[in-house]
Amino acid sequence: MVLVQVATEIFSQFQAMKFLLILISSRIVGINNLNPIKMKKYYIFLFALVSMLGIFTSCDEDGEQLVMRENVIAPSITSMPDLTLIRANGANVLTFTCTPVDAGFNASATYFLEAAPTGDNFQNVTQIYSGFTCDNIEITVSELNTLLLDILPADQTSSADFRIRSVLETDAGLGVEEFEYTSEINTADATIFGLLRLDVIIAGKENQNIKSPGSNGIYEGFVKIGAGEEFTLLDPDNNISYGAGGSGLAIDGSGISVVDAGWYKLTANINDLTYANEAHFIGLVGSATPNGWDAPDQKMDYDPVTKTWSITLDLVDGVVKFRRNDGWSWNMGFVEGETPGFTGALQQGGVGNDIPLPDGPGNYTVILNIISDAAGTYEFIKN
Repeated sequence: MVLVQVATEIFSQFQAMKFLLILISSRIVGINNLNPIKMKKYYIFLFALVSMLGIFTSCDEDGEQLVMRENVIAPSITSMPDLTLIRANGANVLTFTCTPVDAGFNASATYFLEAAPTGDNFQNVTQIYSGFTCDNIEITVSELNTLLLDILPADQTSSADFRIRSVLETDAGLGVEEFEYTSEINTADATIFGLLRLDVIIAGKENQNIKSPGSNGIYEGFVKIGAGEEFTLLDPDNNISYGAGGSGLAIDGSGISVVDAGWYKLTANINDLTYANEAHFIGLVGSATPNGWDAPDQKMDYDPVTKTWSITLDLVDGVVKFRRNDGWSWNMGFVEGETPGFTGALQQGGVGNDIPLPDGPGNYTVILNIISDAAGTYEFIKN
């Protein structure tokens, strides 16, 4: 209200000034016969009046820029697309319809369309769009699926929260100031698809899978197989089954079996129908373990979600190392020169870098993150 009153007063004075200026200008026409001294006084007065008029005009314009609604209307999401995303429809365009922020004047704003798992309070957020308009936000099924994979699990239906956020920038002469306005949350179920995959089918067991990061027909991953168990591979998108056939794969081939139970690194190429299934038994060895430095090592389990290996067991006072397939061709100890503790970095090989228990004997959960063949990290949790 104060801004409105000030603007009204300025406008009234501005109108009066204009009237006075017109009146004086008309008089000047009739005073050209005055002596030079009087003419000079008239022109000085006229110049001062014009200057004051410019000041009031400037103030009036600045006042317009500062007027903002007392209650700014935040942007809103008015319609959402169907979020049952299907790989075959990857090129289809989806549209989010929104209304822009209403600040009471033609404001310039930046908009952000964001999503997060329901109830997460947007702590784990993925940005779907940013731009200067928000009326119709278009994105392909594949693009949206890729973004939602950052926050939601693949190949299942999950609940997600969506919001449109706007950022206004104003300059009142004291520097740029930002104002943020966010829509109400729209919650929807989203079904997203993961990387192209082959399901690993073992009778009586929950399906596992191997994936194709390059979507090029080459699949790989870790699978857990029991001694003597047989498996086949199923392409769920094309309903094609692969099994053993000669020295490679064959469509509708027979089951593939292993001798020893444990984790295997399975690679399948459906372009040339070849595969490899290599034992990948990551274990804990050392004086603190039940078998000491002798095989068999204490085998760890793989978590495909966190991509880490872990084991929970009783350890005695001593040291440990990580190795593969009960051998020393690949092994990891703490990085030489560092001080080992409950957590630390790992290096391939090394001498004198066995990892001591951080808190004496007891029951521990040990977690291994293999970053590459040459590096990794570890964590000890005493239970």
